[in-house]
Amino acid sequence: MSTHPHTPTTTHDAWGAGDPHLRLTNGEDRLVYHLRDDIVRIGSAAGNELVLPDGDPVHATITHDERDEYVLTLHGPGETNAASLDASGERTQILRTGASFTVGEWELVYGREESADHGRPYGGRQGGELSDQDLQPPRPDYTADAEDDQSRRTDTATAPEDPTTANASGQGGSADGGERSSTTRRLAGDKQGATAPDEDGESDEPWS
Repeated sequence: MSTHPHTPTTTHDAWGAGDPHLRLTNGEDRLVYHLRDDIVRIGSAAGNELVLPDGDPVHATITHDERDEYVLTLHGPGETNAASLDASGERTQILRTGASFTVGEWELVYGREESADHGRPYGGRQGGELSDQDLQPPRPDYTADAEDDQSRRTDTATAPEDPTTANASGQGGSADGGERSSTTRRLAGDKQGATAPDEDGESDEPWS
């Protein structure tokens, strides 16, 4: 048995690191949506960051909070594998890789590299920290990063459409036709509003 001192690894990476993302499937389409906004509204309303046909106008929200966690609140009906009721009676959970939930016909599965997910290190094995493995270092203070990110988004954002007043299939469309096809094309990779790469060569486009 080794007698060398053990240096614990950590799951506390830089603010927003680890490529947090959602994998979406509905039996036919398989898509990846990267979580690059601090608030991602998911549902059928045209003003949402992630537009999914067949869900409620705002069916779910994912919030990137001041602790660098991504937190799901499921407003509408659907299945989820780890949510608990919050004070308002809605289902909420801190997302870890493999957490899943449904919106209409869509299943969404959250993923983030282990180096940044803030869970138990070493793959989250039972008997890890404080047993066979040492406690990981404390979580960094992300307050300044959160404030800087919010300030940057406030300075550059334009007022979004209120998704609670939008039609379920897009502005001006009917729920069972008309503009539905344009919403579906956006979801499937038309990439409306895609941005050019920035100075470091990366784009803010959330789809891949």
